[in-house]
Amino acid sequence: MRILDEEQVGHFLDKGYVRICGAFDRDLADEWRAFAFKRLGYDPDDPATWKESRVHMPRMNTVDVAEFAPEAWAGMCDLMGGSDRIKRPVTWADGFICNFNVRSDEPWKPPSADAPGWHKDGDWFKHFLDSPEQGLLTIVIWSDILPQSGGTFVAPDSVDHIARYLANYPEGVYNKDAQFGKLIHECEQFEEITGEIGDVILIHPFMLHAASNNPSGRARFITNPAVSLNEPMGFSRPEGDYSLVEQVVLNALGVESLKWEITAERERIVPERVARQQKMLEEQQARLGVA
Repeated sequence: MRILDEEQVGHFLDKGYVRICGAFDRDLADEWRAFAFKRLGYDPDDPATWKESRVHMPRMNTVDVAEFAPEAWAGMCDLMGGSDRIKRPVTWADGFICNFNVRSDEPWKPPSADAPGWHKDGDWFKHFLDSPEQGLLTIVIWSDILPQSGGTFVAPDSVDHIARYLANYPEGVYNKDAQFGKLIHECEQFEEITGEIGDVILIHPFMLHAASNNPSGRARFITNPAVSLNEPMGFSRPEGDYSLVEQVVLNALGVESLKWEITAERERIVPERVARQQKMLEEQQARLGVA
């Protein structure tokens, strides 16, 4: 049984994302944010103590999404073709991406192709059109995000450009080599993601996005974990049993089905950030006096 209504399904097919409002309450979010400030040694009420403008924290605590946010989980199942296609467990953690005051000395500008940092996620695998490593992206909102306060920029029509690009590379492409971000100059749709604690944005894995500057004086906390598939996406399923994520790709390519196969091995990569986050974790554990 679907949780997404026709309007939400249509929005995902057209814009490549859908919002689940109030998927979880504020209690755990407040607790984890307070703990994050403690881990960093920052005073939440004194921006002068926020030494780094942007921090991608390591995880210390996790929750199972199906139990913690069942509506968000149901939305994932709707978009990805059912729970049996999703690689379990699906968890969220307190590995926050904190935008404390990124480029706070600059005037805020609305999202456009000229904004810096447009990218496609996925520094930990080789990219193919059907990559199972990213069946879906998420933006989990752990602090209220008002307009012009560091909300993520997204380019909805970038999904079409990425799909067409990847369709031409059955041998796969590495994120660092593909330079997906350059495709932003072919895009015409740009939006700013705002929201309240508990909102979850479910996003097609081909969506280009970028961090915005945050001159608001308010710290922004999100996480953006990918949801993986048990098997690669399928574009020639019997009876047309496509997930909504797959259907978006077929629509982008202008076909009803596609016989498409990879011509090289899939690869996993250990990105440099893993070592940085391990070091950060050890520093935070030392600050807290825990093992």
